Amino acid sequence: MTQFVVVGAGLLGTSIAYRLAERGHSVTLVERDYPGAGTSGSSFAWTNSNEKTPYSYHLINALGMRAHRELENEFGACPWYHGGGAVEWRSNADEASELHERVERLTSWGYPAEWISEDRLRRLEPALRPGASGDAKIAYFPDEGWVDPSPYIEFFLGKARSLGVKLHRETVTGIDLKTDKVTGVRTAFGKAIGADVVVNCTGRWANDLGQDVRLTFPLAPTLGLLVVTAPAASGVRRVIRTSGVNFRPDGAGRIMLHSEYDEQRFTLESSRDETSPVAAVMIERAARLYPDLAGVKPEAMRLSHRAIPGDGVSAVGPVPEISGYYAAITHSGATLAPWLGRVVAAELAGDGPEEALQDFRPARFF
Repeated sequence: MTQFVVVGAGLLGTSIAYRLAERGHSVTLVERDYPGAGTSGSSFAWTNSNEKTPYSYHLINALGMRAHRELENEFGACPWYHGGGAVEWRSNADEASELHERVERLTSWGYPAEWISEDRLRRLEPALRPGASGDAKIAYFPDEGWVDPSPYIEFFLGKARSLGVKLHRETVTGIDLKTDKVTGVRTAFGKAIGADVVVNCTGRWANDLGQDVRLTFPLAPTLGLLVVTAPAASGVRRVIRTSGVNFRPDGAGRIMLHSEYDEQRFTLESSRDETSPVAAVMIERAARLYPDLAGVKPEAMRLSHRAIPGDGVSAVGPVPEISGYYAAITHSGATLAPWLGRVVAAELAGDGPEEALQDFRPARFF
């Protein structure tokens, strides 16, 4: 029986830990804070393969979307998953042109994408202000949705524990090596946790484990700003993407908002005093589309670094020249987690390489 240490208890780490334990392996899951405390807990968590290029990257995200839907066949009700599709329109001319090109590309790849009328939009989103989209063409992506990360992580962590997975809430300060072979990890408490294989699922912290330089590779994380409103009967039903703001339901009447533009002015050290005025403006923009959001206050603001390898796509696989070290670092973890959980566990269990991951091996950085 192979002994695994999985570092990082987010969407991806808990998925992989469960699937390894399901195959009968000994698994220890190490998380420096609490499960979901990293990028998973501050993600817009939109399940999609909408803007993903090249095709090979689009493909694995589409497989991730399908894996989410298949979980219901395996486990029954999956309360963390919310379908309903995504709607998008762009008032900026350049953005509208990009959207048109994107819909053409996606349909040529067999991805469900269509143009809909304003009447259809109002049927999908009856709480929208009449004429909210203006003269813009409206795109609808019916297979998309969103995930509530905390219930997902709690479910898979519970399933993993039922199979004997142990969770250690400690900071990994080093990867133990014997020449070119991983033997385990060391923690800030001075503990050594032995392993035949260490799986790094720490996202943007992938190079912060005190490891040998041979285990590092380029990362290019970007900043994300999310705003969550106080509970409100807004009527928002699905993911909505526009030139001014993106938003979706966030449970219990709350709405999560994201803006690609406003986040660029902040750093992880930005204070609430700095982000609060921007949060209020984002809600005002959303209220122009959904009048019932008018006057709603921001309840929480979250700044996080997205986990993105240096060339912008996933890095999943063994690191060359070091035996027993496997990286699973990617943006779009909310989309990819259930699929990567299965295929990574299969690879680590000796089932052979996953063909769809051939373009995403960490070896390309070495």
